[in-house]
Amino acid sequence: MRQRLVAGGGVASGLFVVDAGSGKALCARAAKRPRILASNTKLFTTSAALTRFGPEYRIETELLTDGRIGFDGTLRGSLYLKGAGDPALGVPSFYDRYQGGLGTNLLSLRAQLREAGVRAVSGRLYADDTIFDRLRGVADSGYATSPYVGPLSGLAFDAGYRGSIGQGFASDPATLAASKLARALGAAGVSIRSQVARGLTPDGAQTLGSVRSPAMSRLVEATDVYSNNFFAEMLAKLLGAHFGAGGTTAAGTNVVERFARSVGSAIQAVDGSGLTRGNRASPYAVVRLLQGVRAGPVGDEFIQDLALTGHEGTVADRTGGTAAYGRCRTKTGTLTGVSALSGYCFNRSGRVMVFSILMNGVANLSLAHYEQDKIAALVASY
Repeated sequence: MRQRLVAGGGVASGLFVVDAGSGKALCARAAKRPRILASNTKLFTTSAALTRFGPEYRIETELLTDGRIGFDGTLRGSLYLKGAGDPALGVPSFYDRYQGGLGTNLLSLRAQLREAGVRAVSGRLYADDTIFDRLRGVADSGYATSPYVGPLSGLAFDAGYRGSIGQGFASDPATLAASKLARALGAAGVSIRSQVARGLTPDGAQTLGSVRSPAMSRLVEATDVYSNNFFAEMLAKLLGAHFGAGGTTAAGTNVVERFARSVGSAIQAVDGSGLTRGNRASPYAVVRLLQGVRAGPVGDEFIQDLALTGHEGTVADRTGGTAAYGRCRTKTGTLTGVSALSGYCFNRSGRVMVFSILMNGVANLSLAHYEQDKIAALVASY
């Protein structure tokens, strides 16, 4: 295994393999030296989210009012679309096409408002995105929107795109979401101003309707299987909003670092997705994370939310014809000069193996993948 590691990743690479049952280390090379993680960072973000929120947790976006509904159906007051950090919020025409049907239908609020008896709104519709800060990206792009993620928002919409056919990114996702809802309300016979604005939901506002995200387990699965940067960064900010100092990337990564320590691991986390090269951990730390999560309350769910080799996501076309085919649940990672593969293998012998391959200094990505797959095959053959 060590020879294959060097062949695929050069000298700046590390490897650690453990028998999960006995805890015995079976192979190691530079196992405790931190490496650039790339998207293996998502293992830390998603395991923290799945554990802290629980697999069945759903993120609730609310439509509230500061007014009252008259006998004529006129809402005398304004509406507030209050974001809760749902990365899947959008419309079916977008998420059916780009997210495999995984989404939260914002337009379901239209029927709920009519069911509440509202036929006209005297005020306007405000977009409340204040659960998160308004930094649209992460450190690798100077916290601005980049081609790889963004724009992040507490009231995200269609993964940040400005159109349901994947046009360019929106400059302000929150007001775009509110505008889409206002137009939908108008088309449904609810008279409301088309112009929207950002605004903070007043204390004591009453809820008229809400939509809930898919379960956290499904959000985690989409994040890990398809290496979804947007979902990962939204989950990081959500962790910060609920369990840290606020809805920021910095607060979220602090929660992730604390979670890693709680299961005997460690990470230097700069963002939630791994886009920034400052995200670092050792193969030993990755394996410790995977062992700790497996032994915890969401272990089985977390493992199932990783991509099955040869069948799903970023490893759908890998490990064919080897012992690892269909027997490993894994997470990949790729940046310029960086390639990673970590996860669990379930061997025919009944043994469960935990491994992490972190290759830095990679000159040939195809060769790195080839050698990683051969290593995974050896792991699956123990």
